[in-house]
Parts: sequence; structure tokens; C-alpha cells
Amino acid sequence: MSKLSVIATPIGNLEDITLRALSVLKAADIILCEDTRVTKKLLSHFAITTPTLSFHANSGASKVKKIVELLEEGKHLALVTDAGTPGVSDPGGELVGATREALGDDVIIEAIPGPSALAAALSIAGLRVSTFTFYGFLPQKKGRETLFKTIATDERTSIFYESPHRIMKALQSLATQCGERRIGIYRELTKFHEESRVGTAGELLAYLEETPEKQRGEFVVIVEAQ
Repeated sequence: MSKLSVIATPIGNLEDITLRALSVLKAADIILCEDTRVTKKLLSHFAITTPTLSFHANSGASKVKKIVELLEEGKHLALVTDAGTPGVSDPGGELVGATREALGDDVIIEAIPGPSALAAALSIAGLRVSTFTFYGFLPQKKGRETLFKTIATDERTSIFYESPHRIMKALQSLATQCGERRIGIYRELTKFHEESRVGTAGELLAYLEETPEKQRGEFVVIVEAQ
């Protein structure tokens, strides 16, 4: 029977990959990658020579059809993203849905769990996060301010990912909308410059303005519930 293995890969430190993930990456017929260049660095580090095939947000219906056809042939495919768990803020969920619809019980879809920036940030948040809303990457323009207004009124904790290019603007919007609510920023998780900091949006803005080098890297932002 064909198989689609959805594999979590490190978000920074390559040693975070699981033994099971390595085993499945070696055993698969093809590895589906968000960016083959990024994934090949990981594969090279662990001496894995499995062929790769690109699959990303712009791949389109024709690539999904090709992947489904490979599964119909009985192939074992492994799906990875550039970092973290596929299906979280990437097109992996769409592929899994298309595979289920096309093949039903004729395909095994298995989860190979592991690193996730969302779970990593939650584990060191130090905030009330018993229930939360996850927004993934916020839109760059249209609807962005509306979302910040929604976050400000949400009774649950809000979590989103942010890039170094927009972290200051995000904190400025949160300062306007959320006032004295506690906010955590978690930067470069599992990497050499990992850092976590909690305060009001205004306090975090001041800190990053004073230390502009700390604006670099990928961020997880957690806004504590009201």
C-alpha cells in the first residue's frame, strides 16, 4: 500500500530531528520539500541520499496531481517543510486533504512528530495559554490591522509568527490595540541566538529599539488572554 509520511524537521538545531524521522527519510522513495536546497542541507548532514521533489505554496494543482499519481503507483513519499511540522502555516495540509480525497483507504497517511516553533514557544511562554488562537503568519497588508483588533478583544491567548522585517510594526500595532497586556516574543528558537522576552508591547518595542540586532531572526509572538 502507498504511504505518505508527514515528517517534522528541525527549526534550527539539526540535532532535534528524531531517530524515527531519519529512518523514514532514508526509507522513502521520494522526499517532498518546500525548498529542495534547504532540505538537502539536512539530508547531507545525515548522509541521506533519497531523491527529492519540490512542493510548495506555488506548486499548483498539476503538482498535487503528480504527487497523487505517484502514490497511486504505490510509492512511499515523505513530506517535509523547510523547518518544523508540515501542515502548520504551509501547504502541507492541502496535499494531505487532496491525498485523502483521491485515495481514501488505499493510502496510509502517518505523522512523524517532532519540532514545531508553536509548541516550542508555548513550552517556555510563561503566560496563560490553556486555550489559544493560532494565526500563523499574519497578512502583510490587507486585513492586518483588523486582525490586531481581533487579537485585542479575544478572550483566548493569541499566537502568530512574525518576520524580522515586520516585528516592530507588529509590536506598534499591539501597543495601540492591547495596552498593558502581557506579550511574549520568542526569537530564533533552538538556534544559537535564541531569546525569549515578556512584557507589554511598549516595553518590548523599547527593548528592540535599544538593541536593533535583536530584531533579526524569526519570531513567535504570544499575546496573553485578557
